[in-house]
Amino acid sequence: MVKNLSNLRAPKNANTGRKRVGRGMGSGMGKTSTRGHKGQGSRSGFSLMRGFEGGQMPLHRRLPKRGFTNIFRTEYAVINLDRIAELKVTEIALEDYKKLGLSSSKKALIKILGSGELKSAITIHAHKFSKSAVEKIEKAGGKAVVLGGPVAPATA
Repeated sequence: MVKNLSNLRAPKNANTGRKRVGRGMGSGMGKTSTRGHKGQGSRSGFSLMRGFEGGQMPLHRRLPKRGFTNIFRTEYAVINLDRIAELKVTEIALEDYKKLGLSSSKKALIKILGSGELKSAITIHAHKFSKSAVEKIEKAGGKAVVLGGPVAPATA
């Protein structure tokens, strides 16, 4: 028999029907409708809390808590000099980082790190520079222009 679109079939037991509960004894799921006898799970309107383990202390409460998250942290998009050197441009302004694929957002704060070497003079505008990055940019004849960064939270 030749296989073609008219006689294709799914393998045996590939498709299982939906469990139809509450349809009488003949359904194979009669009487208690697969809920068992008594207890919390047999009642209507019952829903388990996420992570509930039957009264046992849940895993997320058994594990120790570690560390600290500083809510005032400022995130910088970090860019190395070797990425900038590949671009063959003479100036990089804040708007150019997104266009050149160096940053994922136009609003991102930019920090330039000194990994890699610069062969040509480039004027780079960024919010922060590492000391080694500034040295390498100026050694190549370029300029590192520091832009106004984020406003620090007021302290009393």
